[in-house]
Amino acid sequence: MAEFLTGTTRGGQSWTPKFVQSIDQKQCIGCGRCFKVCGRGVLDMIGLTEDGDIVDAFDDEAEKKIMTVKEAANCIGCESCSKVCSKSCIAHAPVAA
Repeated sequence: MAEFLTGTTRGGQSWTPKFVQSIDQKQCIGCGRCFKVCGRGVLDMIGLTEDGDIVDAFDDEAEKKIMTVKEAANCIGCESCSKVCSKSCIAHAPVAA
């Protein structure tokens, strides 16, 4: 059985961080709440054209804005991004030590 990274809260309770794994881009509405709550640079907003090509989120060709995982290695496992996501499209999981 794999051991998982664990921590302890300030109150002494055991805590297992769950790190961002993916974003369901079909569910994402590109509101940016998750981006704003994460101070670690884990997420980024991208734009999609009508044909599904990735462009800058603020490009005139962008028909839709969605979030993507930019730097998963920066995630500290707090899950704040998924707590503010109204569409529940961010998946997290513990990482084996």
